[in-house]
Amino acid sequence: MAWEFWIDRGGTFTDIVARRPDGALVTHKLLSENPERYPDAAVAGIRDLLALGPADPIPEGAIRAVKMGTTVATNALLERKGERVLLLITEGFRDLLRIGYQTRPRLFDLDIRRPDLLYETVAEVPERLDADGAAIRPLDESALRAALTAAYAQGIRAVAIAFLHAWLNPVHEARAAAIAAELGFTQISASHQVSRLIKLVGRGDTTVVDAYLSPILRRYVDQVAGALDLGRGCERLMFMQSNGGLTEATRFQGKDAILSGPAGGIVGMVRTASAAGHDLLIGFDMGGTSTDVSHYAGTFERSFETEVAGVRMRAPMMDIHTVAAGGGSILSFRDGRYQVGPESAGANPGPASYRRGGPLTVTDCNVCLGKLAPAHFPAVFGPAGNEPLDAAIVRDKFHALSAEISAADGSAPRSPEDVAEGFLHIAVANMANAIKKISIARGHDVTRYTLQCFGGAGGQHACLVADALGMSRVFLHPFAGVLSAYGMGLAEIRAIRERQHEAPLADPAAADRVAALAAEASAEVAAQGVSPADIRTEAQAWLRYDGSHQPLEVPFGPAPTMLAAFEAAHLARFGFTSPERAVLFDMLAVEAIGKAGDLPEERAPAVPSASPVDQLRLYSCGAWHEAPVWDRATLGAGATVDGPAIIRESTGTTVVEPGWQASVDTRGNLILVRTQVAARPAPAGTRADPARLEVMGNLFMSIADQMGLTLANTSWSVNIKERLDFSCAIFDANGDLVANAPHVPVHLGSMSDSVRTVIRQTADTLRPGSAYMMNSPYDGGTHLPDVTVITPVFVDGSPRFWLGSRGHHADIGGRTPGSSPPDSTHISQEGILIDVFPLVEDGTLREAEARALLTSGPYPCRNVTQNLADLKAQVAANETGRQELLKAVATYGLDVVEAYMGHVQSNAAECVREVIGRLTDGAFTYLMDIGTQIKVAIRVDAKARQATVDFTGTSPQHSGNYNAPHAIAKAVVLYVFRTLVGKDIPLNEGCLKPLTIIVPEGTMLNPRYPAAVIAGNTEVSQAACNALYGALGVLAAGQGTMNNFVWGNDRFQNYETIAGGTGAGPGFNGCDAVQSHMTNTRMTDPEVLERRFPVRLETFAVRAGSGGPGEWRGGHGVIRTLRFLEPVTVTTLSSHRIIPPFGADGGSPGAVGENWVIWPDGRRERLEGNDARDLPADASFEMRTPGGGGWGRA
Repeated sequence: MAWEFWIDRGGTFTDIVARRPDGALVTHKLLSENPERYPDAAVAGIRDLLALGPADPIPEGAIRAVKMGTTVATNALLERKGERVLLLITEGFRDLLRIGYQTRPRLFDLDIRRPDLLYETVAEVPERLDADGAAIRPLDESALRAALTAAYAQGIRAVAIAFLHAWLNPVHEARAAAIAAELGFTQISASHQVSRLIKLVGRGDTTVVDAYLSPILRRYVDQVAGALDLGRGCERLMFMQSNGGLTEATRFQGKDAILSGPAGGIVGMVRTASAAGHDLLIGFDMGGTSTDVSHYAGTFERSFETEVAGVRMRAPMMDIHTVAAGGGSILSFRDGRYQVGPESAGANPGPASYRRGGPLTVTDCNVCLGKLAPAHFPAVFGPAGNEPLDAAIVRDKFHALSAEISAADGSAPRSPEDVAEGFLHIAVANMANAIKKISIARGHDVTRYTLQCFGGAGGQHACLVADALGMSRVFLHPFAGVLSAYGMGLAEIRAIRERQHEAPLADPAAADRVAALAAEASAEVAAQGVSPADIRTEAQAWLRYDGSHQPLEVPFGPAPTMLAAFEAAHLARFGFTSPERAVLFDMLAVEAIGKAGDLPEERAPAVPSASPVDQLRLYSCGAWHEAPVWDRATLGAGATVDGPAIIRESTGTTVVEPGWQASVDTRGNLILVRTQVAARPAPAGTRADPARLEVMGNLFMSIADQMGLTLANTSWSVNIKERLDFSCAIFDANGDLVANAPHVPVHLGSMSDSVRTVIRQTADTLRPGSAYMMNSPYDGGTHLPDVTVITPVFVDGSPRFWLGSRGHHADIGGRTPGSSPPDSTHISQEGILIDVFPLVEDGTLREAEARALLTSGPYPCRNVTQNLADLKAQVAANETGRQELLKAVATYGLDVVEAYMGHVQSNAAECVREVIGRLTDGAFTYLMDIGTQIKVAIRVDAKARQATVDFTGTSPQHSGNYNAPHAIAKAVVLYVFRTLVGKDIPLNEGCLKPLTIIVPEGTMLNPRYPAAVIAGNTEVSQAACNALYGALGVLAAGQGTMNNFVWGNDRFQNYETIAGGTGAGPGFNGCDAVQSHMTNTRMTDPEVLERRFPVRLETFAVRAGSGGPGEWRGGHGVIRTLRFLEPVTVTTLSSHRIIPPFGADGGSPGAVGENWVIWPDGRRERLEGNDARDLPADASFEMRTPGGGGWGRA
């Protein structure tokens, strides 16, 4: 028998598990990057284990197979070092992948930087299919050949082809690929071959990734194959794909390589734990750079839509959530808080203890605490690679850090171990919060699960992470430290075929499509040498409710069986079902699986009763403990080890914390079980502790994030689910904002006033099991479509916290569909005005009463069923927050939770005070298209580190709808000052404490009832934001509008806010075609838009030349053109159609926006900023959005 090598080439280490000819397994670990010693870690490790000298060839037939997961593709993606690529895309969409969904990556960055594009050049191809896949414009082959020829002449040999609706009909793409091959292109990736799923943005990105990375992979595969003498020295070379299946090296594609290494860990986790009888698993794979967490409950969970390194992927990948908390995560004390990561020390220089001058990291915490002992850790450090971990430098650095913390907060110096344990608690909390996102937030009870722990650093933190989640069982395989590599050897050859299938659940064609997909997938596996008898297939259906866009996966089968499985999954995930709604297919997928090799024989070592090999001191729970050190190789079946203890092995260290016990099962697995009830953390007191401050701040944000996930998953309307036009927040007993998970900055801070209104009006009637809804712009609301659901959280019989979920409903009534009449003069014309309304009483939704409210008045809601579905989702989101807050109280105590709600606000206030100390007085008058002005003055008291923001002089409230409620003025101020901080800080009421905001009543920034406000939320908020930046003198104007575009009829309605250019600043250009300032809503994918509505998107492109010139150019706007296939009413609410966005410091203004109707006879009519038209079928609407102002003289 020959050798087999199972390899995981990770970011820090390369792990190898080798099966020798006699069947015995050995392991080997190398640094992934060590250019002084070897060019490739995988090949070097194989040669080490074969005991070959530098010049020795690999003996003939020595290696039966190499099965590898590699980060080569991931690294090339992260570092943007792939192949030169030409993108071919449907005419009108040259900038689509650049614009994406038009959101900015980081909400509070003024210098907005999108990830670098992967393609070098793009060419538009004249061709077009309709939403049913029928050709309505033939492929222009001469234009195509010209584009290909020009790129070829530039030396480009890789092409990505992404045509609109090619997932339905690949005829044009296939012809384009054939022509590219004829002209000599060596890498041709066509979107219909890469993914047969809807969404051109994601499928296009995936196609570009495939073209960008596949040549790199091919070169790496050829390099490895050559080094292994494939065909002579090595019989077979296979690679792990992101979907968890092996494939022959020659079939390994860029699109399937992104999660190559982590996928092996999932396979290893499932195969090893299942063999030992554990079938509900949370995967916890902690490495040097990051931690991957995953969920398993009987089937591999995959995502068909994810984002990696800023690239949207539309291909099957293991559903893995990554958090930047690995052994190499850097520790720092910033802004009064302990912080862990996201920066990593990597492999070079690595942690401080690695003897390369590196910073303190999570690994160093464990060295300082005695949990990683130099005497029991591989001595591979220093210039010669033979020195142990350096514990002395670690203690010295923690001493220095302790002194830095004491100097900053005036506290008594802490011991190095106290500081180290504080940082370790933060790392553990970050990892636990990541696990909550893929478990608790999806309706899984993690207390029933086993924590399957692996990765080089996993065993050091397993008990602590389990405790943070309330889990009581941890599983560590004998190869836990190299389980991703071990999983490579256990994996099957797999092929997946997926197709969009939008049809009713009873559709008989579904079975035929599944059969065709099964045949395709099976043929791919069979072509890799697997006997048809050894191939099985598994078919899955993704189902969703009609009107919903959140499909759930169930096994494909008879319709009643699928329906039952879907309803069970929906109930578990979201807490409700909707029997009145039809269930539809969304997608079908079939996986063909070649029979895998048997699990290597796993037996606990037959050894006599063991004794500890050493005795050390270990610091845990605030105290030093005597802890024996055990060698895992000496622990036989039935052996038990009580914590505190350390169990060492060649590939990792396991820390058995106090209150835990480790035992060895018959297969040699280490099972850790909590044997004593976990004690509540030591009384933290109510005084702010910088370590606990970070833990609690992250906890509050995690709860708000979980609320947001629930809301996005369970809502009905596109605005909430896809455009993410919502915010969820936690408030203290006074209604002050504690944590906010905002997607839309205009909601920032404004919900506090709504919560205080509920507190005030329900003081005598409030009881548990209640929830309230409201949208009044005069009591903390923004505009009527933004409906807020507010829920009290009772503890010991009184409301101690409040929760709020605000979502933009598609329609709340009003004179026009979408509730955005351009000429409204009274609030009643904009829809249903809701004061504090009891939506839930005693735990029961008052559905009939809510329906009656929403259908009342002169302009009732048009789709009450959808409104009620979204309200249910908001109630569910608040319930998620309530349960999590009660868990926090149970863990830390009510006094501590309440105290830290105050401390996080004080911390945020201090961060804003630091900014105020750098500001000077300023004033600005901002003129608007409608003839009004916003006037703002900023007066700074540098000594007190306070500032006054005074809007006195702003125009009186507008007779139309350009009125922004007072809550919006607060949101603008909060947003602007948060952007000035320039770093991540808690976003809460504390940010406003050093600020005095003066907004005279009766002005357009603080209107009285019954002022119309629909444009205030969108247009006036953007104008106020630009005005404030003008007064501060730090940024030129952004586009200053949300370019609201509402279109529809009685049958359908859609609402878009359209991106534009952002303002330039000192040292940076504005960003093109992106949402700015007070909004960050997403744009619906063109293919989804056209399938959902009778409309054809003809152009979505950057509006070149619209950014204001200057030393630093303003960002360009966009051009968006839609042709309507049915009669519609179009409504616009948009600004800067007359007055251009200002430049700053000598820079020129950006171009004004333009709104055009193109009538069926070709006549063009320019509309005003606020306007409406009734359009017949075949009319078009074109919007050209403003550019941002330039900065500095050109």
